[in-house]
Amino acid sequence: MFPWGLSCLSVLGAAGTAVLCAGLLLSLAQHLWTLRWMLSRDRASTLPLPKGSMGWPFFGETLHWLVQGSRFHSSRRERYGTVFKTHLLGRPVIRVSGAENVRTILLGEHRLVRSQWPQSAHILLGSHTLLGAVGEPHRRRRKVLARVFSRAALERYVPRLQGALRHDLEQWLSCGERGLLVYPEVKRLMFRIAMRILLGCEPQLAGDGDAEQQLVEAFEEMTRNLFSLPIDVPFSGLYRGMKARNLIHARIEQNIRAKICGLRASEAGRGCKDALQLLIEHSWERGERLDMQALKQSSTELLFGGHETTASAATSLITYLGLYPHVLQKVREELKMQGPGLLGGLWGAGRGEKPGPSNCNQDNKLDMEILEQLKYIGCVIKETLRLNPPVPGGFRVALKTFELNGYQIPKGWNVIYSICDTHDVAEIFTNKEEFNPDRFMLPHPEDASRFSFIPFGGGLRSCVGKEFAKILLKIFTVELARHCDWQLLNGPPTMKTSPTVYPVDNLPARFTHFHGEI
Repeated sequence: MFPWGLSCLSVLGAAGTAVLCAGLLLSLAQHLWTLRWMLSRDRASTLPLPKGSMGWPFFGETLHWLVQGSRFHSSRRERYGTVFKTHLLGRPVIRVSGAENVRTILLGEHRLVRSQWPQSAHILLGSHTLLGAVGEPHRRRRKVLARVFSRAALERYVPRLQGALRHDLEQWLSCGERGLLVYPEVKRLMFRIAMRILLGCEPQLAGDGDAEQQLVEAFEEMTRNLFSLPIDVPFSGLYRGMKARNLIHARIEQNIRAKICGLRASEAGRGCKDALQLLIEHSWERGERLDMQALKQSSTELLFGGHETTASAATSLITYLGLYPHVLQKVREELKMQGPGLLGGLWGAGRGEKPGPSNCNQDNKLDMEILEQLKYIGCVIKETLRLNPPVPGGFRVALKTFELNGYQIPKGWNVIYSICDTHDVAEIFTNKEEFNPDRFMLPHPEDASRFSFIPFGGGLRSCVGKEFAKILLKIFTVELARHCDWQLLNGPPTMKTSPTVYPVDNLPARFTHFHGEI
């Protein structure tokens, strides 16, 4: 028995020694990892690196970031300040927030920084995109797309947007007591709108409902893995994202080929031109051979930007208007003040017609002039974007070492400027946690400080489709207020960012008819 006891003690001792050695090696590896990045500072600068942690070898703080979401950034901002260092997705990163700091980054394009998104996003979206383009190619591509979002183009989009929104609201109202999940429904709606307006693909060309749903789900899979470790092995995030991307490209290529055939036959050369048509014609005008891969990547980016971000913002609008009925009441009062037909007379009263969006009369039709007069609705949208900006930030890389808030930003390090954190710390906003659209009303709107409110970014890389997004969200708000009352079945939702902001529970809600009385 005695020898057996010694044997057990020996095994336990060996195990303890192994655990201790492993712990010491892990600790040593972490210290060497931290030292490696401390030594990477620019020694020509006397300024220190920002405070922060570089996490664990290779992984950095990526796992913490993926699990904690927005809490990761807010907790480190509280600990280290508005400029701190970290290590995400295989790269050293400086996280930046605050109006003055963000101003330096956004106005420093091509001088201090340039756009560089994570490697996983670059692989999935490709190099032939507005996000990936730098310098002259970026300027040229923006110029082409600016024609899609000109005022004249927006004027032509309004009736098409209004018709699409009314059609889907009719479906929502028909769900009755069982209700629906708002976020998935809004995503499908915005996807169809993006297909029509940006790619010129009508529903019958987009395929049947199952094909459309497959495409939406493929976008969701690609989006979930847009920011993942750049490891292409089976079942990794990047692997799943690439598989979804390939399905998207295959479906989109069919539409591109149909578009090219139509243009060559002069069937699509008249009327309102979509973004895809302009990109194709731009290549022809320059005498360039059409690059199918480039067109697929551009189309994928347009669909991603055209439905992911607007779906996030529209879902947040439904959330806040559902939680703050007095704000919805003021929206309806503004509509009523603009004219008797803008809010009233929606339901075919006295004619025995079934109430619903499809029964709207001519007085209810919107145009740019009417939409521009709806100032309070514009403020509701601004306040929604202040509290829940769909895109949390943007990615850059330092072209040279420069100073920011008393720290050095070393050449070659990635820089992430935070939109949501900048809104959070902006001193210009009073009672920041409160949903209060009146803060943006004249004579002293709280967005007067240019870089304190940046839901669409800023500088040379501000969102090229921001005016389209504003008009779409205005029409969406008007149609909701005209036709619907709704109840959020789970109350205020928990929000998550991946990579756009969305409700974790998908926002279950029950919609009923609004009968025009305020």
